[in-house]
Formats: sequence, structure tokens, C-alpha cells
Amino acid sequence: MCGIVGFAENYHDPSQARRTVHAMAELIRHRGPDGEGLYADARAALGHRRLSIIDLEGGGQPMFNEDGSLVVVFNGEIYNYRELARQLSAAGHRFATHSDTEVLLHGWEQWGQALPGKLRGMFAFVLWDTKAGTIFGARDLFGIKPLYYYQRGELLLFASEIKAFLAHPGFVKRFNEDRLPDYLSMEYLPGNETLFTGVYELLPGHSFIWREGKLSLHRYGKIRYRVRHDRTLDEWAEDIDRAFTGSVAAHIIADVEVGCFLSGGVDSSLTACKAAGQQSRLQCFSVGYAEQAYSELPAARQAAEALGVPCTEATVDAGDFFAANRAIQWYLDEPMPNPAEVPLYFLCKSARQRVKVVLSGEGADELFGGYPLYCQGVHMAAWQRLPRGLRRLLARCAPGCGFLRRGAQSRWQRCARANYVFATPEERDRYLKRRYDSRTPARRFKPYFDKVRGLDEPTALQWVDLHTWLPRDILRKADRMSMAHSLELRVPFLDREVLAVAMELPRPFRCTRRKTKVALRAAAGRSLPPELARRKKRGFPVPLADWLRQDPYYAMVREAFSGAVAERFFDTRALCTLLDDHRAGKVNAMTKIWSFYCFLVWYQLYFVDPQPPKL
Repeated sequence: MCGIVGFAENYHDPSQARRTVHAMAELIRHRGPDGEGLYADARAALGHRRLSIIDLEGGGQPMFNEDGSLVVVFNGEIYNYRELARQLSAAGHRFATHSDTEVLLHGWEQWGQALPGKLRGMFAFVLWDTKAGTIFGARDLFGIKPLYYYQRGELLLFASEIKAFLAHPGFVKRFNEDRLPDYLSMEYLPGNETLFTGVYELLPGHSFIWREGKLSLHRYGKIRYRVRHDRTLDEWAEDIDRAFTGSVAAHIIADVEVGCFLSGGVDSSLTACKAAGQQSRLQCFSVGYAEQAYSELPAARQAAEALGVPCTEATVDAGDFFAANRAIQWYLDEPMPNPAEVPLYFLCKSARQRVKVVLSGEGADELFGGYPLYCQGVHMAAWQRLPRGLRRLLARCAPGCGFLRRGAQSRWQRCARANYVFATPEERDRYLKRRYDSRTPARRFKPYFDKVRGLDEPTALQWVDLHTWLPRDILRKADRMSMAHSLELRVPFLDREVLAVAMELPRPFRCTRRKTKVALRAAAGRSLPPELARRKKRGFPVPLADWLRQDPYYAMVREAFSGAVAERFFDTRALCTLLDDHRAGKVNAMTKIWSFYCFLVWYQLYFVDPQPPKL
């Protein structure tokens, strides 16, 4: 695990390029405090910050092939690297290290652009082929590890985090203001755009090639459902159990100690159970709030006791929550108002005091049908069997009924992720200072739903989440909050062998009208006590709504809502009225208030303050 940076152009001074790439790497030093490696020639410069996990003595980067014509920087872990190394050795390649990084060099020599499709793991890597004059970059199928790029003329910049671009003199920093309405509605931007003009995120399952100033993108892998109906629930449970057990075995490969996050839910409990069965003295870590009504700690303690594992607890109070937000928005690169990122930040901080690697349960909900949203999709699929004309008539007869209104719409129009913060774009626009000529949030999701027209409603929702919500929210906060503390976070549910089983699973074994993760819970029941396997999803409850009514935190937010940044983009009177109404108990506007506030904090950090914060 580490951070990578670099750039390429038709010509630059190598010594100056080395100084620049060093400055870029310094801005993401938190991703790899164990060492730095730099490379620069007259056309390309690559930098690497290392967090030593595998081959502690011999895995330094940038890494070169035998004749030095290939240079690679790599972030992540390749879990099938030993198998690939055996294949490559049999083909005549000679290995100088025991690192998974070296597989990328010889794999490129052997397979070229087909290399990413052979990798089992989480990865983002960039390879410089000096003979061909080619930069090749790739990102894993799920988007677990980040990779951003920026092109201006013949210049290409790339990095694990956008903030690294700030150190390059060719980077023109501009706020992508046209997408502000989308951020406010969705909390993130689906697709490859970011809130920095000209900065793009390489999409999951994609690669790029740069040569002589020209950049081309390619998709090397796709997530496809191939549902089978020839197995019983018990048979599916056995398949899931086998695949996940194998995935955990692969994910605990390390030359340092591996721990596990434990919330008490079925996903983390199953992960901890499988890890404890394969690694002695497994350490688990949990986080909660001082307010017991919102805390996961009682459930985590119950799970730890049932599994027989020690569990280190961290507790977050209101002061911690608000004090950390500035650092959190800096580490995230783009504003993110998901309150769950804050306890995750403190959970990672706690874990890093004891281990360098943790396993976590991200991805189980998207793969196996864990969100109530999917159960609602089962209800909606049944409603869609009625003639569309009748559904529209019923919606007109009862305009106040949300279910009837959504039932008369197309899938993309009723996507709950689109209007996640505000009920409608019109409600959102009341707070904006100017009008934006932008598509509705739902329209942004239409291309995704268009690709899965043949799937049933809940399955289509899962597919869209796998391509939007998962990489742009769930995995982004997991990567940034763990890397903020130099902690490697691994996600064994997001494994290609587990994916293969999940893509064949019939919808009734994923979710029904009332049940979530049906087959996964059956699989968990083979290893976990019934109370853990059946535990309902709790989400991440947070006392933020209560805290925003308390004097010190109300005053902190109101100051931001009345400040210069707010004045530039928003109707500050409307913002303050929203906050005051929330404080008075007239409305619960927590999500809206926190979305505005996180944006203001982020914008101040990246576009107003003259220097990066000292954290």
C-alpha cells in the first residue's frame, strides 16, 4: 500500500522534474511514511511513497525490469502474485524480489495491455515504457484504489490523490463550479469528473495509455450478471462460504500483522470470524459515540465475545467530530458530507496504533443485496407490472403519495441516490446564488440505467450502485480515512472470486420485500451464531442532528454560513434560516446543513487558504 505520483511530457529537465515529483510525493506522504522513491528522465517522472506490507526489505519503488527499460509505481496489493510469478517464471522471466510489484513489470512484458485483467487484488499502477515512450496506467475492477489524471496540452499528471497536483507548476487549479448542484444533491459526482476542472478519476476496470502527448482510455473489465436458477439456498450458501473463505485467506497475506474492523453486523462479523480462523491472535477494532443510543459498541462487544477475539474500542464525542472535519475534508480531496467518514477516521487512527493492515466489510451490501433500497425495488418491480397508463392515472389521483408518483416514473427518474440530500432540484436551487444550466441529478444516472434495461429493478439498482455509490462514496472514504493514518484497509468481499458467485445469485437469494442478503446470511449462519448472522443492518447512526442544536457547534456552522465563501455561492440568509429552523426543532435538516458546511470547509482549504493545512 502506498501513494503514487508522476507526470510525462515530450521533454523536461530531469533534475527539475525530480524536484517537482518529490514535492508531489510529499503532499501524500501520509499514504507511505516508510520510504520514498523517485525516478526522472527527460520525458517522465515517477514518485512513490511506501507503506511496507510485503517483502519489507526488497519491495522498494519505483521498480525496474532487468535492463531498466520499464519503470513502475504501484499502489495496492496483488493477491494472486505468487501464482502469476510462477507462470511468468515458467515463461522465462527472472525475478529479483519477492514483491507483488515485480509481477507488474514482467506481466507487462508478457501480456501487455491484457495485464490488468489477470490481476486479483486492489490496485492502481502506472508503468513507464522508456523504449516505446508509453505511459500505461490501470485501476482495479471495483475502484478500491484511486487514480487521478490531468492533461493540459502534451502534459499528463497522475496521482493517487488530487492534492499531489498542487505541487506541479503546470497544474491550473480551478473549481468545477458547474457540478456544484450535483454535489449538493448526491454528495458525490458519479462518473469520472471531479470538482477540480480538468481533473478526472480513472474509472474502475479501466486503463489509459499516453504516448507523445495523446491520451486514450480503455475498459479492460466489466461487471455482468449471469444469474443461475439451478441451485438451492443451501448450495448457494456453500458457494459463498467457500469463495469468501478463500478471499480472506488471500487478503491476510502480509509480512506484518493484520487486524479487523468489527461493528457487530453480519459483514464485519463474518470477516472477523474467517480471519480469526486463519490467523492466531487476531485483533479487532470498533468505534462508537459517547451517546449510547447511536453507538455500535454494544453490538461490537457482543460479536467480539461470541467470536472470542479481543476488541479495541474508540469513542467519538461532539468535540472530536467537529475538530476533525477540517483534516477529513483535506484528506478526501473533494468534499464529502457522509457523517460516517468521521467515526471511520477515528477507527483507523485507533487501529494504526496496533496494526498496519485491517480487513473491513465494504462491498457486501452492493454485491449481496444489503440495502433497504433494494427491498423497495422488489416492491416497485411488482407495481411495474400494472399498465403504465394506469400507474400514471393513480399518481395524478393521489399527488401526495410518493410511492405512486415514483411508480409512474422511469427507473432513472426515481433513483433515490440522485436526490439523496434534497427532495427535488427545485428545493436545492433555492439556496444557490445563481442559476446553473445543468442536467437534473436523476438525468446523471440515466446512462447507467440504460445499460441494464434487461435486469429486474433491484438487480439494476445493485449494478448502478456498484458503478457509482460504491467507488465514489464507500470506497473513497475507506481509502482516504485509512490512508490518512497510514493504514492499509483491505476489503475481502470485493474480490473477483466472490464477485463471480454474487453475479450468478438469483434475486430472491439476494433480497426480498422484507429481507436483505438472504444467501449471505445463510452462508454466515454456517460460521456465526444465529444472532449475528441474522442481525439487521443498522447503518451508521450519528448524533449530528442533536449536536447542531448545541451552542458551540451551531455557532461554528452559522459563522461559516455567513462567511465570504458562503456569500460567493449561496443565499446566506436562506442557509442561516435553514440552520435556525433545525435548531428550533421545526425541521430535521442535518443532511442538508452538513452538505453545505463540508463544502464550505473544503473550498476554504483548497481555494482560499494559501498553503496546505498543517495536520
